[in-house]
Amino acid sequence: MTTGKEPTGDAAPIESKAQLVNYLASGCKPKDQWRIGTEHEKFVFCRTNLRPIPYEGDAGIRVILEKLSAETGWEILREGDLPIGLKGEGASVSLEPGGQFELSGAPLENIHQTCDEVHRHLDAVKKVCDPLGVAFLGMGFAPTWTLDETPRMPKARYNIMRNYMPKVGSLGLDMMHRTCTVQVNLDYASEADMRAKFKTSLALQPIATALFANAGLKEGKPSGHASYRAHIWTDTDPDRTGLLHFVFEDGFGFERYVDYLLDVPMYFVRRNGRFIDASGQSFRDFLKGALPALPGEKPTMDDWEDHMSTAFPEVRLKTFLEMRGADGGPWARICALPAIWVGLLYDDAALAAAWDIAKDWSRDEREALRDDAARLGFKAKIGGRSVQDIALEVLDIARSGLKARARPGNLMDNETTYLDPLVKIAKSGETMGEYTARHFLDELGGDAKKLFEECKY
Repeated sequence: MTTGKEPTGDAAPIESKAQLVNYLASGCKPKDQWRIGTEHEKFVFCRTNLRPIPYEGDAGIRVILEKLSAETGWEILREGDLPIGLKGEGASVSLEPGGQFELSGAPLENIHQTCDEVHRHLDAVKKVCDPLGVAFLGMGFAPTWTLDETPRMPKARYNIMRNYMPKVGSLGLDMMHRTCTVQVNLDYASEADMRAKFKTSLALQPIATALFANAGLKEGKPSGHASYRAHIWTDTDPDRTGLLHFVFEDGFGFERYVDYLLDVPMYFVRRNGRFIDASGQSFRDFLKGALPALPGEKPTMDDWEDHMSTAFPEVRLKTFLEMRGADGGPWARICALPAIWVGLLYDDAALAAAWDIAKDWSRDEREALRDDAARLGFKAKIGGRSVQDIALEVLDIARSGLKARARPGNLMDNETTYLDPLVKIAKSGETMGEYTARHFLDELGGDAKKLFEECKY
C-alpha cells in the first residue's frame, strides 16, 4: 500500500542518507506503546458462477466500496474519480491488483481487539455483499480461475507493475492477481530489539508458511504445493523478495536496511495525483537529482515511504516490522497470525527461546527450508527436525509469551486461545492446503461450488 498522501514535489527534498536511517529509528517505542496491526486479504467472487468480481457492474467492486462506505461511514478514497479504497477508525480498506479486498487494521493494544476488528469488518462486508450475490473467500491462492479470467483493478500503480513484473520473474503477475495473505505489523523498542525480532521472525517465517499454508489448488487441480502462494514469491522478483540473509550478519541495523532499499529498483513516483513510471530506475540516482523519470528533481520523504512499500521480503522493515509469510485463510486463522507473532516477539523470554531454535541454521539451510515449507508443509525438514516438530515447539513458546503478557478480554484471561487452530493443524501433520486439495478431489468430487461454499467467510 502507498501512504495515502499525495506527493506534489513541493516538500523538502531528502538531503542525506542519515535522514532515511533516522526515519527507521523513529519507529522505536517503549514497550507500553507497542501495538498490533493486522492485515488480511480475501478474494471476492460471484456465488452463482464462482467467477471473480470485476471493478464495474451492478455488483462490481466499485459498487461494493460505495455500499460499504454507506454501511460503515468510512470515507471513500479515490484515484481520479474512481473509488479505490476506504478509511475509517484508524484502519483502511484497499484493492489489490486482481480485486482482492484488503483490510489494514488499526494499531491496537491486544489480539482481542484485533479479532473484534476483523469480526466487525467481515460482518459489514457480508451485510453489503449478500444481497448482491457476492461472497468472500479465504485462501492463499485463487483455487479455480485462471490469470486471464482475473479482473484488473484500475490503479495506475498496478499498471506499472504489470508491465515490469514479467521482465524480472515468471510468477509476478500471479502474485499480484491470484494470491491473498494475512500479516501482522509489530513494534520494536530500539535498534537492538529490531535486530533480534527481525532475524528471529525471518528465520522462522517458513514455519509460519507451513502453519498457514492454504494454497493447495491451482485452476481446479492440486498445485503441487502446500502453499502455492509461498512458491510464487520464489520467482516474482529477486531484487525485492526473499529472506534477506544480511539480516543475520554481525552489525546489521537500520543503515544496512536502508542500503538494501536503495538498491531495490523503483516502480514509480507520485506527483499531483499521477503515477510516473520509474520502473527499474535507481533511488540512489533519485537522491542525486539524476532520475531519468524526473530529471533534476530530488525525492521527498513521501517518495521514500512509497519506495519502501515496493520491497517485498518475507519480513519487511518500516517504522515497524511486517510478518509476510502466511496465506490467507479462515476467519479464526486471521486472529491466529497476530497471536503467534505477538507471543514470540513481544516477550523477552519467548523471543530468546524462539531464536534458540533457529540460531544455528546456515544460509543454505534457511533457503532450502523456504522452498521446502512451501512445497512439503509440515513434512519439510531442517537440522534433522521436521517442520511439524518445530512448529509445535514454536507454538508452545508463543503460548508462554502470550501467558506472560496476560492481556484479558472477550471473557478470556489471556490471548492464548487464538493459537488453538494452529495447534490443531500442527498436530494433524497435514496443512490446510494439502487437506483442501485432497478434500476437494475425494469428498467433494471436484465440485467447485461446494468448495467455495465451505471456504467463504
